[in-house]
Amino acid sequence: MSNISPRDISDLIASAKVIAILQADNPDGDSLASALALEDIIGNWGKEPVLYCGMDIPKHLQHLSGWDRVQKEMPKNFDLSIVVDCSSRSLFEIADKRGELTWVFTKPMLIIDHHKVEVTLPAKHIYTQEQAVSTGEIIYDLAKELDWQLSDHTKNMITVSILSDSLGLMTDSTSPHSIRVVADLVESGVKLAELDDARRQTMRKSEALTHYKGQLLQRIAYTPDYRIAHITIPWEEIEQFSSDYNPSMLVIDDMRLTEGTHVAIAFKTYKSSRVTAKIRCNYGYPIARELSEHFGGGGHPYASGFKIDDGTSFEDIKQNCINKALELLDEVNHETI
Repeated sequence: MSNISPRDISDLIASAKVIAILQADNPDGDSLASALALEDIIGNWGKEPVLYCGMDIPKHLQHLSGWDRVQKEMPKNFDLSIVVDCSSRSLFEIADKRGELTWVFTKPMLIIDHHKVEVTLPAKHIYTQEQAVSTGEIIYDLAKELDWQLSDHTKNMITVSILSDSLGLMTDSTSPHSIRVVADLVESGVKLAELDDARRQTMRKSEALTHYKGQLLQRIAYTPDYRIAHITIPWEEIEQFSSDYNPSMLVIDDMRLTEGTHVAIAFKTYKSSRVTAKIRCNYGYPIARELSEHFGGGGHPYASGFKIDDGTSFEDIKQNCINKALELLDEVNHETI
């Protein structure tokens, strides 16, 4: 499936009046920031952008101005949908279960994404750039090529998008171009210190969360060789704490700091027998995407995730995931010998 041209993208947007900008379930910094950047660009064209995500925007992303304009109900009337930072139908589970995707598919759909995954959304208009570190980087490049005017707000959102998916320009997928884009944005007025301060304000935690993090740290388990750190978060804790902070994000970076640990996996279990896993890898062990894809998920080499709700027991899923991760780590070690 080949990409459409930037000029085609411009023509699609020009021909539409109401444009729905869709994020998949479980939004992240790239999906929200790139959606907000597009909203601003499209709005400046005199169009009517509508932001959608099936889930609440998590608290740690609420420092991004405009997050509260994202609605959880799929808009009923629009001329074009633009899916940002996603190409997979399985990641729109909420809308799919409601039957909303079936009529969304009757309208023109444009995908703008940077993930190296199979496109399973039935979109006729696709623009993917796998060499880009984030969807925001793609939007910046489109703006340059098509002479789109970028407001200060849009520049901030593109910067956040790039820094989010590149982990502060530190991942393997960060290219010289990614760094140049951020440098250009800073030169045009973006203040990195202000963006980071706003992010840190939303990272402040209540006393209850701080104590809960301590409990999670004590529950971290390891494989005998310590290469994999893992933790299980049950539904009762998800229900109690998720509205304030994603429990797995409280500890997953700490898990990677253990000596000898290469991969951290945070499992969540839900009432409906659903199991999700968030995966983070240390530098030199980029197995996250391949591990997630083995279980029907996807993501980046160093950060990814998957979900399973086919009735498989949690203990089987966990053990199979750990075994597969060890197998992939063995392959990495073999390649470096």
